[in-house]
Amino acid sequence: MNTPRTTLYRDKVNGKVMGVCAGIADYTGVNALWVRLAMIVLVLAQGWPLLAYFIAGILLNKKPPHLYTAPDETQYWQRVRQSPKRTAREIRARMKDIDRRLADVETYYVSANPRLSQEIEQLR
Repeated sequence: MNTPRTTLYRDKVNGKVMGVCAGIADYTGVNALWVRLAMIVLVLAQGWPLLAYFIAGILLNKKPPHLYTAPDETQYWQRVRQSPKRTAREIRARMKDIDRRLADVETYYVSANPRLSQEIEQLR
């Protein structure tokens, strides 16, 4: 499941220094402010995260500008990255609901339209 939408990128558009914290925020769905504050606390407490930040800034690719076309799409892919199984269950449940509603519509039109019922029976 390593598609362009499930890959960690540097987000230079929303980033402050190299875009790593903004990229992590985009990837996880957490507000960038909280990621930046956590990074500052880690750097002050231990120091080595600063080195990891610059290494990530060098190794990560820039986020493509055309990656997401709508805010709903961004939220969807964040949910996919957080829990693919849960997202698949949600989609399956939506499809079952749509299928049930479509069956209700079909039942309504077939039962309310005797000519259509007769044509369907003739096809069987």
